[in-house]
Amino acid sequence: MPELCKNCNTAIALHYCPNCGRPKAVPRVSGHYLLQEIQAVLSLEKGFLLTVRELAFNPGGSIKAFLTEDRNRLVKPIVFLILTSLIYTLLNRLLHFEDGYVNYSADQESSTLLIFQWVQNNYGYANIIMAVFIGFWIKVFFRKYQFNYFEILILLCFVMGMGMLIYAFFGLAQALTSVNLLHIGGMVGFAYTSYAVGHFFDKRKAGSYVKAFLAYIIGMITFSLAAIAVGMFIDAVM
Repeated sequence: MPELCKNCNTAIALHYCPNCGRPKAVPRVSGHYLLQEIQAVLSLEKGFLLTVRELAFNPGGSIKAFLTEDRNRLVKPIVFLILTSLIYTLLNRLLHFEDGYVNYSADQESSTLLIFQWVQNNYGYANIIMAVFIGFWIKVFFRKYQFNYFEILILLCFVMGMGMLIYAFFGLAQALTSVNLLHIGGMVGFAYTSYAVGHFFDKRKAGSYVKAFLAYIIGMITFSLAAIAVGMFIDAVM
């Protein structure tokens, strides 16, 4: 009697399920397997480095291709955002450069201060929340285009992930040179975000880049105001 696939219960005659493609037997984890996995992640043909390269040189085209043609070539957008945020956070913890991405200070402890401290300690999740606000304003500014809100969130996951890598690079350079470079990193990050979002919608129109910049700035302000309002409400009711 042929063995049944553990995924879909189809009879397997050879090495792979003819219905879902699942292998009949999963090989044991070995050193060779781990090297293959690392190579796949860092591959220039399909993986993290490919995603970074595509987003650096052709952000609009590569993200459009992900949405409409091939969703397997690039790293998944939410995974990419969380991974790049983790890289930034780890470098920040190891090298102790000044956090120039989201910063909030207060004379006394409050719920608002705790919220922003959580943001600084959890950029992977916080960036997704920020993208919700920024995505709303991008949808407002680019409402004539046929991309829905969720597709805009995918765009932002990729773009904000690249922004985290830019901040991480300038933070690393600052730690190594003792020269204050994070403010330059902030400007480069904003410039990249405006370029990438504008390039995605219409790379031929200068107005696209201006609207992208305004949407990002207003989105970040809206997020900050919402965080402050939540903190004030918590303090008021406690």
